[in-house]
Amino acid sequence: MKKLYFLLLVSTFYLSSCNSNTENQENKTAVEQDPNLPTGQSGVKDEVSNPNVVQVAMASKDHTTLVAAVKAAGLVDALSNAGPFTVFAPTNAAFDKLPKGTVDGLLKADKKADLKNILEYHTYVGVLKTEYMTDGEEFEQVNGQKIKITKKGDKFFVNGTAEILASVPTSNGIIHVLNEVLMPPH
Repeated sequence: MKKLYFLLLVSTFYLSSCNSNTENQENKTAVEQDPNLPTGQSGVKDEVSNPNVVQVAMASKDHTTLVAAVKAAGLVDALSNAGPFTVFAPTNAAFDKLPKGTVDGLLKADKKADLKNILEYHTYVGVLKTEYMTDGEEFEQVNGQKIKITKKGDKFFVNGTAEILASVPTSNGIIHVLNEVLMPPH
């Protein structure tokens, strides 16, 4: 009787593992067949957790140009990861201050490296809250170049001219809304 019970248990386990492998193979095939399905961290659907930096930016009507740039540069998944990140996020009005045609030119496929460099200049790995920033402090950005924080009264500026208008905490860092686009030094 014990042998029969053992054989029944083993065969049940074997059959269930075969079924599981078949389901996994079907799911894998579905993903392979539909290249439009989201992949990477940005493809994770989660209606319960606090939004990450990308999700917050996507929900902002004032950051549609930034979101388009992040998508064009292929940085959505990177900025959707655990981080933590500090993103200095220029508003649409900040992008509008650039010379005519600059944004459209950077969104072209052949300018992806330049666009990525600019966006990485707006990103720091770690959380930089304004209450911990000091006047004259420098931070190395993702692209390897530094930004400098200045404080004038109770206002904070990046590289002397880009004012931090607001700070928004996210699940994977913080966003500092800027009134200017930061251009990396040459």
